[in-house]
Amino acid sequence: MEHRQGVLHKTTIASATLQQTSFHETTLAGSKRPHSEIAAPPPPERHKYQAISGPRGKLPRLKASNIDALDAATAGISSEYSQRRTIAATPTSTADRSLSLSFSRYALPEPLVHNLNTLGIKEIYPWQKQCLLGPGILNGTKNLVYSAPTGGGKSLVADILMLKRVLEDRNAKALLILPYVALVQEKVRWLRNAVQGIKRKPLDVDDRDEKLRLWQKRFDEDNIRVIGFFGGGKIRSIWSDFDIGVCTFEKANMLINTAIDDCTIINLKAVVLDELHMVDDDHRGYLMELIATKLMSLDHSVQIIGMSATLANIELLSTWLDAHMYRTSYRPIPVEEHLVYESNIYPASSTRSLLKTASQLRHASSNALAPDSQPTRMIQKSQHKEFQDPVLNAVVALANETVRSGYGVLVFCSSRQGCESDARLISKTLPQETELNTATLEKRSDLLGDLRSLSIGLDSILAETIPAGVAFHHAGMTTEERDLISTAYDSGALKVIVATCSLAAGINLPARRVILHNARMGRDLIGPSMLRQMRGRAGRKGKDEIGETYLCCRKTDLEDVVELMNAELPQVSSGLTTDKHRIQRALLEVISIRLVNSRESIYDYTQKTLLSLSSPSDLIKDHVESSLQDLLTMNFIECDDLDSYTATQLGKAVVASSLEPEDGAFVHREMQRALKAFVMDGEMHILYTFTPVQDLSVFINWQVFRSEVDSLDESGLRVMSFLGLKPVVVNRMAQGGNLKESTPAEKEQARVYRRFYLALQLRDLCNEMPVHVVALKYDMPRGTVQTLEQTCQGFAAGMIKFCEHMGWGAMAAILDHFSDRLKAGAKADLLALAKVTFIKSRTARVFYDNGFKTIASLANADPNELIPILMQAQPIKLRIKSKDEVKYEEKLLAKAQVITDSANRLWQAEMQQDLDEE
Repeated sequence: MEHRQGVLHKTTIASATLQQTSFHETTLAGSKRPHSEIAAPPPPERHKYQAISGPRGKLPRLKASNIDALDAATAGISSEYSQRRTIAATPTSTADRSLSLSFSRYALPEPLVHNLNTLGIKEIYPWQKQCLLGPGILNGTKNLVYSAPTGGGKSLVADILMLKRVLEDRNAKALLILPYVALVQEKVRWLRNAVQGIKRKPLDVDDRDEKLRLWQKRFDEDNIRVIGFFGGGKIRSIWSDFDIGVCTFEKANMLINTAIDDCTIINLKAVVLDELHMVDDDHRGYLMELIATKLMSLDHSVQIIGMSATLANIELLSTWLDAHMYRTSYRPIPVEEHLVYESNIYPASSTRSLLKTASQLRHASSNALAPDSQPTRMIQKSQHKEFQDPVLNAVVALANETVRSGYGVLVFCSSRQGCESDARLISKTLPQETELNTATLEKRSDLLGDLRSLSIGLDSILAETIPAGVAFHHAGMTTEERDLISTAYDSGALKVIVATCSLAAGINLPARRVILHNARMGRDLIGPSMLRQMRGRAGRKGKDEIGETYLCCRKTDLEDVVELMNAELPQVSSGLTTDKHRIQRALLEVISIRLVNSRESIYDYTQKTLLSLSSPSDLIKDHVESSLQDLLTMNFIECDDLDSYTATQLGKAVVASSLEPEDGAFVHREMQRALKAFVMDGEMHILYTFTPVQDLSVFINWQVFRSEVDSLDESGLRVMSFLGLKPVVVNRMAQGGNLKESTPAEKEQARVYRRFYLALQLRDLCNEMPVHVVALKYDMPRGTVQTLEQTCQGFAAGMIKFCEHMGWGAMAAILDHFSDRLKAGAKADLLALAKVTFIKSRTARVFYDNGFKTIASLANADPNELIPILMQAQPIKLRIKSKDEVKYEEKLLAKAQVITDSANRLWQAEMQQDLDEE
């Protein structure tokens, strides 16, 4: 009889056992790659954008190691997340009516319930019910802080409360604050589906008032408008533009500052702080604390909802926010955890037993282990040189087993190079073209076609791995590449994604099995929170009956892994650390937006911070006094005879541009110097001006820097001289010298060198050099260059506001023009054309040279006319087989249709504007 585990499900192991006869029967072909004892084989040459034959290309075949069961009796040990198995079934709405979304106390409108059902949410979990029915939660009179495991459904509680606030009051606004742009974009799509077709109660306006309205009613006035706020943008959104704003930390802080200053904050009814544990993040977390503290200082109440999967001291945060607290460890999908050590797999029914096993392994051989700590399976040693490293061999064998059982797997690596190397090796062991069905081949062929049609072309390693259902996912890739790969994995076209550890919090791609190649991020051991984030990706609601995690551990790392697994989650503390001058920014903001103006009100404000719960009041008072004195010295604030504080013009400019006070002072010095002698006969000075001043951890290739300096024209050399940069220093650095950064003056000068190096890249991007070409030229990952481009757009928007507040209108206009050029990746003559979707950078120039010089010409074009032009715009002239060529042309035709549709909308808007002006 087939072995059953838990509630009528098969584990990946059981599934693999049933299919064992079909495993590893492919023959080997091609030569084996050279092997390094520790690292996986290096990726191929940097020139990745090559023409290939697509899914028909043959790879050298490798065979993944077999995984043998040692003790079948121990395979069914339950995990610590075992609610679904110890209970016959989780209660449903048929047994408990309060688990239904239509339950009267939730007061959700039927259209919303219907939309949630369509999105797969038929009912809620018991813990969600208990959380929602807490005191004052549903009616919005009490704040809420709660913690639930990743995949436990924590987002739905916040979504329901946020939507209730917006639906109760026609003028109500809500903000959902997330740490990463990718999460913002994903949440915007989800919320728009959730509120689709829902109409709010119309305003009580009689016919006479309706006729007297000065402005025509907006077509979407009764809809719930969901808008995402992230990155740079010239459009200044106000509260009337949206009902639910989904924002990054920076954008949320800016929106709230603006709303407090212009007194429209009264309409804000709910704010959701997701990933609340990031409040003490060293770089951005303090913005969360500033946001919450400002909201608690308002005259009207705003419901604050904070949530996280990794909150150790939730009691402290609930005290700070004066919130109802709720904690659960429930996961709808049980997770089994394993430690892989020296090719042996040790199961863990709980974290405690896994720690016990690891501790015993550290001090004894596996033969000396207690009976309940014996390994249950063993990974056979590989015959291939590539897999002699036991950790790499284990990763490949476990991934291969998962895929051949029909499930998805997520592998976490410590570096980008490791991701690409693991992806190549795993792909060589998986079922190839002859073993796959036609539908799967078509999906993967479509993905290759989509990637080829991108402006950067198809990465050569992805071209090798995608036919086998494997891809990598890291920050060195462009946003478009990552989106396509994520979508393909989610749809089942891809079975394996290899990602960097740093993306564990930002990637929303659950898998049946999660494999940690090791417990390090680069050279450093990952933290307990990151470990939980990665392991929390195991188990996919609605697709998997169980999740599995495998932490692969090297012999030299066992002691560190034991310590890591035994570590408690870090205690969350205030991010207003005094060494980073964050208190200065906190005080400057609240004085600038007139939330406080006296010492008494300032002290009242600081008492509402998280810092006040962890530091003595006398110490905080000393820091406040010294920060106020520093702000006065920097001329950011003024104090009158009555001891009342107001922000100066410079202080308001710094707050409006979202700069740190220290960075604001640096920018002001740079701008004052530039206004005295600005180099206008070239581009370098203006591009340097909106290069971010923040530390972007820029790696300078000094040989490239020297080559670019040597090719500068007279105007560019004058800019270097004006900034105090010396070609002789660049030359010395290119020969192996060191850039001194011991004194404040030397640190400031080093920052100027880094900014100028980035400005050189911006110059190339503004002059129609594609992102991937810039990446190759400056020896940087293409995703890093794209991120730089996007970061600079955001910083440019801040600089424009800075100049406007300082009364430097001409400088603001110049920055505005170059911001448009950077966004378009093109020269001035292409700015109009670059407004069309997909028409950017070199593509815009190719269209322009082929006679499509205006939006009107594109709007009236036949999409079939555009296919040859799109092919001409590709970075590499592809040589592909006939079947692939047809599919590729289909992709280009779809792209051409989007282009003409976008041009039509823009053209119609232009004509309407002309009519309105007449």
